[in-house]
Amino acid sequence: MTHATIDRTPGSAVAYTAVYRSGAKLQVAAAPDDLAAVRDAVRKGQAGDFVSVGLHEPDADTMRSVAKIFGLHRLAVEDSLGHAERPKLEKYGDMVLLVMRTLAYVKGADSVATGQVALFMGPDYVVTVRQGAHFEMESVRREIEKHVDVLKEGPAAIVYAVSDRVVDVYEEVVSQLDGDVDDVSDAVFATGAADASLRIHQLNGEVTTLRRAIRPVASPIHQFAHGEIDGVSAKAQPFFRDVADHLARVADAVEAIDNRLSSAFDANMSRIGVQQNDDMRRMSAWAAIAAAVTVLAGIYGMNFSHMPELDWRFGYAWGLLLMVLSSVVLYRQFKKSGWL
Repeated sequence: MTHATIDRTPGSAVAYTAVYRSGAKLQVAAAPDDLAAVRDAVRKGQAGDFVSVGLHEPDADTMRSVAKIFGLHRLAVEDSLGHAERPKLEKYGDMVLLVMRTLAYVKGADSVATGQVALFMGPDYVVTVRQGAHFEMESVRREIEKHVDVLKEGPAAIVYAVSDRVVDVYEEVVSQLDGDVDDVSDAVFATGAADASLRIHQLNGEVTTLRRAIRPVASPIHQFAHGEIDGVSAKAQPFFRDVADHLARVADAVEAIDNRLSSAFDANMSRIGVQQNDDMRRMSAWAAIAAAVTVLAGIYGMNFSHMPELDWRFGYAWGLLLMVLSSVVLYRQFKKSGWL
Protein backbone atom coordinates (compact mmCIF):
# COMPACT_ATOMS: atom_id res chain seq x y z
CA MET A 1 0.00 0.00 0.00
CA THR A 2 1.19 3.54 -0.71
CA HIS A 3 1.55 5.91 2.20
CA ALA A 4 -0.83 8.87 2.24
CA THR A 5 -3.04 11.07 4.37
CA ILE A 6 -6.60 12.05 3.55
CA ASP A 7 -6.77 15.84 3.81
CA ARG A 8 -9.66 18.23 4.33
CA THR A 9 -12.52 18.46 1.90
CA PRO A 10 -13.42 22.13 1.29
CA GLY A 11 -16.26 23.20 3.58
CA SER A 12 -15.90 20.15 5.79
CA ALA A 13 -15.07 20.17 9.50
CA VAL A 14 -12.85 17.12 8.90
CA ALA A 15 -9.36 18.61 8.70
CA TYR A 16 -7.60 15.31 8.06
CA THR A 17 -7.94 11.55 8.34
CA ALA A 18 -4.99 9.18 8.55
CA VAL A 19 -4.84 5.40 8.95
CA TYR A 20 -1.73 3.86 10.48
CA ARG A 21 -0.31 0.35 10.52
CA SER A 22 2.90 -0.47 12.37
CA GLY A 23 3.80 3.21 12.50
CA ALA A 24 3.22 3.92 8.79
CA LYS A 25 0.33 5.63 7.00
CA LEU A 26 -1.91 3.63 4.69
CA GLN A 27 -3.82 4.60 1.57
CA VAL A 28 -7.56 4.20 2.16
CA ALA A 29 -10.11 4.09 -0.65
CA ALA A 30 -12.53 6.56 0.93
CA ALA A 31 -13.46 10.22 0.72
CA PRO A 32 -11.76 12.45 3.30
CA ASP A 33 -14.96 13.01 5.25
CA ASP A 34 -16.43 9.52 4.74
CA LEU A 35 -15.47 8.50 8.24
CA ALA A 36 -17.77 5.48 8.23
CA ALA A 37 -15.88 3.98 5.29
CA VAL A 38 -12.53 4.77 6.91
CA ARG A 39 -13.67 3.22 10.17
CA ASP A 40 -14.86 0.11 8.33
CA ALA A 41 -11.52 -0.17 6.53
CA VAL A 42 -9.66 -0.10 9.84
CA ARG A 43 -11.90 -2.78 11.33
CA LYS A 44 -11.28 -5.01 8.33
CA GLY A 45 -7.53 -4.40 8.46
CA GLN A 46 -4.85 -5.96 10.61
CA ALA A 47 -4.72 -5.98 14.38
CA GLY A 48 -3.08 -2.76 15.55
CA ASP A 49 -4.38 -0.62 12.69
CA PHE A 50 -5.92 2.63 13.87
CA VAL A 51 -7.37 5.83 12.43
CA SER A 52 -6.59 9.39 13.46
CA VAL A 53 -9.26 11.96 12.65
CA GLY A 54 -8.86 15.70 13.07
CA LEU A 55 -11.87 18.02 13.31
CA HIS A 56 -11.81 21.80 13.49
CA GLU A 57 -14.81 23.55 15.03
CA PRO A 58 -17.39 20.95 13.99
CA ASP A 59 -21.06 21.73 14.54
CA ALA A 60 -23.37 19.60 16.68
CA ASP A 61 -24.68 17.60 13.70
CA THR A 62 -21.17 16.70 12.58
CA MET A 63 -20.22 15.59 16.08
CA ARG A 64 -23.36 13.47 16.36
CA SER A 65 -22.39 11.70 13.15
CA VAL A 66 -18.82 11.18 14.37
CA ALA A 67 -20.11 9.92 17.71
CA LYS A 68 -22.32 7.36 15.96
CA ILE A 69 -19.45 6.10 13.80
CA PHE A 70 -16.94 5.75 16.63
CA GLY A 71 -19.31 5.08 19.51
CA LEU A 72 -18.44 8.24 21.44
CA HIS A 73 -20.33 8.96 24.64
CA ARG A 74 -22.93 11.74 24.45
CA LEU A 75 -21.56 13.62 27.46
CA ALA A 76 -18.04 13.48 26.06
CA VAL A 77 -19.29 14.90 22.75
CA GLU A 78 -20.93 17.81 24.58
CA ASP A 79 -17.63 18.57 26.32
CA SER A 80 -15.78 18.66 23.00
CA LEU A 81 -18.16 21.27 21.58
CA GLY A 82 -17.52 23.78 24.36
CA HIS A 83 -14.92 26.52 24.10
CA ALA A 84 -14.11 26.93 27.78
CA GLU A 85 -14.27 23.47 29.31
CA ARG A 86 -12.05 22.87 32.29
CA PRO A 87 -9.09 20.64 31.33
CA LYS A 88 -9.92 17.10 32.43
CA LEU A 89 -9.80 13.38 31.73
CA GLU A 90 -13.01 11.33 31.53
CA LYS A 91 -13.31 7.57 31.07
CA TYR A 92 -16.26 5.98 29.26
CA GLY A 93 -15.77 2.22 28.95
CA ASP A 94 -12.91 1.58 26.53
CA MET A 95 -12.84 5.24 25.47
CA VAL A 96 -11.19 8.16 27.24
CA LEU A 97 -11.65 11.88 26.67
CA LEU A 98 -8.79 14.28 27.34
CA VAL A 99 -9.64 17.99 27.24
CA MET A 100 -6.88 20.61 27.25
CA ARG A 101 -6.87 24.34 26.77
CA THR A 102 -4.72 25.72 24.00
CA LEU A 103 -2.94 29.04 24.38
CA ALA A 104 -1.49 31.64 22.06
CA TYR A 105 0.38 34.85 22.82
CA VAL A 106 -1.19 37.69 20.85
CA LYS A 107 1.57 40.05 19.76
CA GLY A 108 0.65 43.71 19.79
CA ALA A 109 -2.07 43.13 22.35
CA ASP A 110 0.44 41.55 24.77
CA SER A 111 -2.24 39.14 25.93
CA VAL A 112 -2.99 35.42 25.96
CA ALA A 113 -5.77 33.95 23.81
CA THR A 114 -7.30 30.57 24.57
CA GLY A 115 -8.82 27.71 22.64
CA GLN A 116 -9.51 24.05 23.29
CA VAL A 117 -8.49 20.63 22.03
CA ALA A 118 -10.40 17.47 22.95
CA LEU A 119 -9.03 14.00 22.20
CA PHE A 120 -11.21 10.89 22.09
CA MET A 121 -9.02 7.79 22.35
CA GLY A 122 -10.36 4.29 21.75
CA PRO A 123 -8.81 0.90 20.94
CA ASP A 124 -8.40 1.67 17.23
CA TYR A 125 -9.08 5.37 16.84
CA VAL A 126 -8.23 8.83 18.09
CA VAL A 127 -10.46 11.79 17.24
CA THR A 128 -9.06 15.28 17.79
CA VAL A 129 -11.54 18.16 18.05
CA ARG A 130 -10.11 21.68 18.01
CA GLN A 131 -11.96 24.83 19.01
CA GLY A 132 -10.37 28.17 18.17
CA ALA A 133 -7.53 29.04 15.82
CA HIS A 134 -4.74 28.93 18.39
CA PHE A 135 -3.48 25.40 17.73
CA GLU A 136 -2.72 23.70 14.43
CA MET A 137 -2.30 19.97 13.92
CA GLU A 138 -0.34 19.87 10.67
CA SER A 139 3.09 20.31 12.27
CA VAL A 140 2.16 17.86 15.04
CA ARG A 141 1.16 15.27 12.48
CA ARG A 142 4.32 15.72 10.42
CA GLU A 143 6.52 15.45 13.50
CA ILE A 144 4.94 12.30 14.94
CA GLU A 145 5.03 10.58 11.55
CA LYS A 146 8.82 10.90 11.60
CA HIS A 147 8.89 8.61 14.64
CA VAL A 148 7.66 5.20 13.52
CA ASP A 149 8.68 3.64 16.84
CA VAL A 150 6.29 5.98 18.66
CA LEU A 151 3.41 5.55 16.19
CA LYS A 152 3.64 1.79 16.68
CA GLU A 153 2.16 2.35 20.14
CA GLY A 154 -1.23 3.07 18.57
CA PRO A 155 -3.74 5.85 19.35
CA ALA A 156 -1.81 6.78 22.51
CA ALA A 157 0.99 8.03 20.23
CA ILE A 158 -1.30 10.71 18.79
CA VAL A 159 -2.47 11.72 22.27
CA TYR A 160 1.17 12.00 23.32
CA ALA A 161 2.10 14.09 20.26
CA VAL A 162 -0.79 16.51 20.77
CA SER A 163 -0.29 16.89 24.53
CA ASP A 164 3.45 17.36 24.05
CA ARG A 165 2.86 20.12 21.51
CA VAL A 166 0.25 21.79 23.73
CA VAL A 167 2.74 21.91 26.60
CA ASP A 168 5.46 23.21 24.25
CA VAL A 169 3.17 26.11 23.36
CA TYR A 170 2.50 26.69 27.06
CA GLU A 171 6.23 27.16 27.53
CA GLU A 172 6.44 29.57 24.58
CA VAL A 173 3.57 31.65 25.98
CA VAL A 174 5.13 31.67 29.45
CA SER A 175 8.41 32.87 27.93
CA GLN A 176 6.63 35.73 26.13
CA LEU A 177 4.78 36.66 29.30
CA ASP A 178 8.03 36.59 31.24
CA GLY A 179 9.34 39.26 28.86
CA ASP A 180 6.28 41.40 29.59
CA VAL A 181 6.97 41.05 33.31
CA ASP A 182 10.57 42.18 32.70
CA ASP A 183 9.23 45.27 30.94
CA VAL A 184 6.80 46.17 33.70
CA SER A 185 9.47 45.58 36.37
CA ASP A 186 11.82 47.95 34.55
CA ALA A 187 8.99 50.49 34.22
CA VAL A 188 8.32 50.42 37.96
CA PHE A 189 11.84 51.60 38.75
CA ALA A 190 12.28 53.95 35.78
CA THR A 191 12.73 57.64 36.58
CA GLY A 192 9.48 59.53 36.21
CA ALA A 193 7.58 56.33 35.39
CA ALA A 194 3.80 56.38 35.36
CA ASP A 195 1.73 54.18 37.64
CA ALA A 196 2.14 50.56 36.46
CA SER A 197 -0.73 49.17 38.55
CA LEU A 198 -3.07 48.69 35.58
CA ARG A 199 -0.49 46.77 33.54
CA ILE A 200 0.40 44.60 36.53
CA HIS A 201 -3.29 43.86 37.02
CA GLN A 202 -3.58 42.86 33.34
CA LEU A 203 -0.59 40.55 33.62
CA ASN A 204 -2.06 38.99 36.74
CA GLY A 205 -5.11 38.17 34.64
CA GLU A 206 -2.90 36.46 32.05
CA VAL A 207 -1.19 34.45 34.79
CA THR A 208 -4.62 33.31 35.99
CA THR A 209 -5.40 32.19 32.43
CA LEU A 210 -2.18 30.20 32.36
CA ARG A 211 -2.91 28.59 35.71
CA ARG A 212 -6.40 27.54 34.65
CA ALA A 213 -4.95 25.91 31.55
CA ILE A 214 -1.91 24.24 33.11
CA ARG A 215 -2.78 23.07 36.61
CA PRO A 216 -5.70 20.75 35.78
CA VAL A 217 -3.70 18.94 33.05
CA ALA A 218 -1.14 17.54 35.49
CA SER A 219 -3.40 14.79 36.86
CA PRO A 220 -4.58 13.45 33.45
CA ILE A 221 -1.02 13.35 32.09
CA HIS A 222 0.08 11.58 35.28
CA GLN A 223 -2.54 8.89 34.64
CA PHE A 224 -1.28 8.37 31.09
CA ALA A 225 2.29 8.21 32.37
CA HIS A 226 1.70 5.63 35.10
CA GLY A 227 -0.38 2.91 33.49
CA GLU A 228 -3.78 4.10 34.69
CA ILE A 229 -5.27 4.39 31.18
CA ASP A 230 -6.20 1.38 29.05
CA GLY A 231 -4.52 1.41 25.66
CA VAL A 232 -1.31 3.05 26.87
CA SER A 233 1.46 0.46 26.69
CA ALA A 234 4.45 0.28 29.00
CA LYS A 235 6.58 1.51 26.09
CA ALA A 236 4.36 4.58 25.62
CA GLN A 237 4.28 5.59 29.28
CA PRO A 238 7.80 7.14 29.33
CA PHE A 239 6.72 9.56 26.59
CA PHE A 240 3.93 10.83 28.83
CA ARG A 241 6.31 11.04 31.79
CA ASP A 242 8.44 13.37 29.69
CA VAL A 243 5.35 15.52 29.03
CA ALA A 244 4.56 15.49 32.76
CA ASP A 245 8.08 16.67 33.63
CA HIS A 246 7.86 19.41 31.02
CA LEU A 247 4.46 20.48 32.35
CA ALA A 248 5.83 20.65 35.90
CA ARG A 249 8.65 22.95 34.75
CA VAL A 250 6.17 25.21 32.98
CA ALA A 251 3.97 25.31 36.09
CA ASP A 252 7.00 26.31 38.19
CA ALA A 253 7.79 29.07 35.68
CA VAL A 254 4.23 30.39 36.00
CA GLU A 255 4.57 30.50 39.79
CA ALA A 256 7.87 32.37 39.41
CA ILE A 257 6.15 34.93 37.17
CA ASP A 258 3.37 35.31 39.72
CA ASN A 259 5.91 35.95 42.49
CA ARG A 260 7.71 38.53 40.35
CA LEU A 261 4.43 40.29 39.63
CA SER A 262 3.65 40.40 43.35
CA SER A 263 7.06 41.93 44.00
CA ALA A 264 6.58 44.42 41.17
CA PHE A 265 3.17 45.39 42.54
CA ASP A 266 4.57 45.91 46.05
CA ALA A 267 7.46 47.96 44.66
CA ASN A 268 5.08 50.01 42.53
CA MET A 269 2.84 50.75 45.50
CA SER A 270 5.87 51.70 47.60
CA ARG A 271 7.09 54.02 44.85
CA ILE A 272 3.66 55.61 44.62
CA GLY A 273 3.60 56.03 48.40
CA VAL A 274 7.01 57.70 48.37
CA GLN A 275 5.96 59.94 45.49
CA GLN A 276 2.75 60.92 47.26
CA ASN A 277 4.71 61.63 50.44
CA ASP A 278 7.11 63.84 48.46
CA ASP A 279 4.19 65.68 46.91
CA MET A 280 2.60 66.17 50.32
CA ARG A 281 5.83 67.56 51.77
CA ARG A 282 6.16 69.98 48.87
CA MET A 283 2.60 71.14 49.33
CA SER A 284 3.14 71.53 53.08
CA ALA A 285 6.34 73.54 52.54
CA TRP A 286 4.69 75.96 50.13
CA ALA A 287 1.69 76.22 52.44
CA ALA A 288 4.02 77.16 55.34
CA ILE A 289 5.72 79.85 53.23
CA ALA A 290 2.35 81.25 52.18
CA ALA A 291 1.13 81.11 55.79
CA ALA A 292 4.05 83.23 57.01
CA VAL A 293 3.31 85.90 54.42
CA THR A 294 -0.40 85.70 55.25
CA VAL A 295 0.26 86.16 58.97
CA LEU A 296 2.35 89.29 58.36
CA ALA A 297 -0.22 90.69 55.96
CA GLY A 298 -2.96 89.93 58.45
CA ILE A 299 -1.17 91.66 61.32
CA TYR A 300 -0.63 94.86 59.40
CA GLY A 301 -4.09 94.71 57.94
CA MET A 302 -5.88 94.90 61.32
CA ASN A 303 -5.79 98.75 61.37
CA PHE A 304 -5.31 99.23 65.11
CA SER A 305 -5.06 102.86 66.19
CA HIS A 306 -1.73 102.44 67.91
CA MET A 307 0.60 100.74 65.40
CA PRO A 308 3.80 102.81 65.21
CA GLU A 309 4.82 101.20 61.93
CA LEU A 310 1.78 102.65 60.19
CA ASP A 311 3.06 106.21 60.70
CA TRP A 312 6.67 105.30 59.98
CA ARG A 313 8.06 106.55 56.71
CA PHE A 314 9.55 103.14 55.88
CA GLY A 315 6.66 101.08 57.31
CA TYR A 316 5.46 99.85 53.94
CA ALA A 317 8.94 98.80 52.85
CA TRP A 318 9.50 97.19 56.25
CA GLY A 319 6.36 95.06 55.87
CA LEU A 320 7.36 93.90 52.41
CA LEU A 321 10.90 93.17 53.59
CA LEU A 322 9.60 91.00 56.44
CA MET A 323 7.46 89.03 54.00
CA VAL A 324 10.36 88.47 51.59
CA LEU A 325 12.83 87.56 54.34
CA SER A 326 10.46 85.10 55.99
CA SER A 327 9.74 83.48 52.62
CA VAL A 328 13.45 83.20 51.74
CA VAL A 329 14.42 81.78 55.14
CA LEU A 330 11.63 79.19 55.06
CA TYR A 331 12.38 78.26 51.44
CA ARG A 332 16.07 77.67 52.22
CA GLN A 333 15.21 75.56 55.24
CA PHE A 334 12.75 73.41 53.33
CA LYS A 335 15.20 73.08 50.44
CA LYS A 336 17.95 71.99 52.81
CA SER A 337 15.73 69.37 54.42
CA GLY A 338 14.63 67.96 51.03
CA TRP A 339 11.04 69.10 51.18
CA LEU A 340 11.47 71.31 48.11
